[in-house]
Amino acid sequence: MCSIMGYCGSSADTDAFKQGFDETISRGPDDSRIIDTGSGLLGFHRLAIMGLTPSGMQPFELDGSYVVCNGEIYGFEKLKKELAAEFSFKSDSDCEILLPLYKKYGTDMFAMLDAEFACIIYDGETKEYIAARDPIGIRPLYYGYDKDGVIIFASEAKNLVGLTDKIMPFPPGNYYKDGKFICYCDIAKTDEICYNDIDTVCRNIHDKLVAGVEKRLVADAKVGFLLSGGLDSSLVCAIAAKKSEEPIKTFAIGMSEDAIDLKYAKQAADYIGSDHKEIIITKDDVISSLEDVIHLLGTFDITTIRASMGMYLICKAIHEQTDIRVLLTGEISDELFGYKYTDFAPDAQAFQKEAEKRIRELHMYDVLRADRCISVNSLEARVPFGDLDFVKYVMSIDPEMKLNKYGKGKYLLRKAFEGDYLPDEILWREKAAFSDAVGHSMVDYLKEYAEEYYSDKQYEELRQKYTHAQPFTKESLLYREIFEKYYPSQSEMIVDFWMPNKEWEGCNVNDPSARVLSNYGDSGK
Repeated sequence: MCSIMGYCGSSADTDAFKQGFDETISRGPDDSRIIDTGSGLLGFHRLAIMGLTPSGMQPFELDGSYVVCNGEIYGFEKLKKELAAEFSFKSDSDCEILLPLYKKYGTDMFAMLDAEFACIIYDGETKEYIAARDPIGIRPLYYGYDKDGVIIFASEAKNLVGLTDKIMPFPPGNYYKDGKFICYCDIAKTDEICYNDIDTVCRNIHDKLVAGVEKRLVADAKVGFLLSGGLDSSLVCAIAAKKSEEPIKTFAIGMSEDAIDLKYAKQAADYIGSDHKEIIITKDDVISSLEDVIHLLGTFDITTIRASMGMYLICKAIHEQTDIRVLLTGEISDELFGYKYTDFAPDAQAFQKEAEKRIRELHMYDVLRADRCISVNSLEARVPFGDLDFVKYVMSIDPEMKLNKYGKGKYLLRKAFEGDYLPDEILWREKAAFSDAVGHSMVDYLKEYAEEYYSDKQYEELRQKYTHAQPFTKESLLYREIFEKYYPSQSEMIVDFWMPNKEWEGCNVNDPSARVLSNYGDSGK
């Protein structure tokens, strides 16, 4: 995990650039560098993960061109070998291949990458800037324009506050060139539906997820795992445990009084033989961290903030108590295979349409949460369920097969890993949202805090100030007011609140927690 920034014009104010860029030193505390390209500025804060020597420091330079990249490029060794006949390399960094790729293939290179990345390239020949972001948006990138119309790119919105009037997320799967954003991969779009039988589908899900985990174990720094005890993180950990010679290190978090996940996480950890650690948090930990969490996230979304409380605090503990640098997580499975609320999808077409919407918006919600909670603690997030090959395949599966017709959500994923990966109690456990499973009390404390913060009259008056994504509960107003303190008038960075699809019968609810749905069932046990 690193931080990048680019001011793409010669009018750049170096002091203002540095002040904005220093907002994200935690993303890359190992080394920092800002260079003047002659036509603007490029900045890089480094968290050393691959190629730990000083030669891996960015920006990389090639014949007067420069690149900064926050990313992991999987299988880069093969590309490097192919490029070695024409280009020489000075480091073991995966990102050093980007300029040679650009020299050889131009912007066609982006579609060639199996990567989680955001990058900014300065072309020394044309004196222009090119930027790009991975198809899911796992690595963050934002942009805005200064008063002269010069575009500025940065890893986080907080880098750009004060430098531009309007901050927007760089669209995933796009590259920027000649003043335009051009889509090179719409990963949510399926050109052809796959009608394989269920055994073939499950075998492919198994093999592709295993491959996605395996490639993310490669790092020159130490790797750890977030283990909630739910299906998704438990599968990632179980696969990694099978692929690792030493016991993997797993971490779980829960409220002091009513943690749901901890017992399941321990059961999974005992089964796979991991070196497991529990983090216990209290009401005071949650309330006292709320403003910091909203600031680091750059969102007002209820679901994202709730789920970030536990994730931020567990990552903080990992940073303070261990020497781990990389964390594997279980995000993106829900968007692919379904949430509790997608059980209410009226038909397969509606399920698929909802999945496409969620995948395209992930970078504003769950993926944003994982990136910020992990990176602010100087760690790197890796997301196996976001593996490009895996996502493309699951999105192509006949949506009729993905509907919950089996009496159990995510049936295909569960069936794909029957055997000795996990105990049946974990493999077939009901879905519980992370913000609920940390302990129902955590969300209850946040809602109570907001209820006491505003009178009914204050709530009605204050929420009317906002037209975009208008707060609809006292909790959402509290989050919005804190958001505006750090990101004034920038709410359009987030398209709306993450909520169940209210057009579906059974989903017209006023709270994003699955607890309010009629099918919550055993999820809270």
